[in-house]
Amino acid sequence: MAAKILIVTGDAAESLEVLYPFQRLREEGYDVHIAAPARKKLQFVVHDFEPGFDTYTEKPGYTWPADLAFSEVDPGQYVALVIPGGRAPEYLRNDPELRKILKSFFDSDKPVAQICHGPLLTAAIGGLSGRRVTAYPALELDMQTAGATFKDAEVVVDGTLVSARAWPDHSGWMREFLTVLRAKAPVT
Repeated sequence: MAAKILIVTGDAAESLEVLYPFQRLREEGYDVHIAAPARKKLQFVVHDFEPGFDTYTEKPGYTWPADLAFSEVDPGQYVALVIPGGRAPEYLRNDPELRKILKSFFDSDKPVAQICHGPLLTAAIGGLSGRRVTAYPALELDMQTAGATFKDAEVVVDGTLVSARAWPDHSGWMREFLTVLRAKAPVT
């Protein structure tokens, strides 16, 4: 049986930040599950940049079914965690079931990949204190407030935590995350 990886997300997650790691990790041989507040079809979004805008724009993206609800997740069955960005982390950080899941991964020092606004979730459980991370650059102050050292870089690896700024950094993000996975949780 293949090692399992959990992706935690919800509506308004960035399409590419969910689907790229989902497909890439499956390609590598992992069994990947998507968990959300409830089992339902999730509505993802596309964030892009338009001339004249001070920040990114948001458009409807792909839909995708959640395999299980946060309340159904047994973190002990998973070898690693992926936390996509988009707007989903803004409201998901308030979910007590999700915070229990996140805490379990950090307490067990399992590999965690986070991108864009995903670090808002790890900040909500105190998982960034004393760590080096990157995130969407507008979150620099949030990362510092959470006790992290922020680096504006394609990817930052701090032990088993691998972070990236946003979807343009996918190749570096997954390359480094797979290096951590192969060492800590190889495909069986």
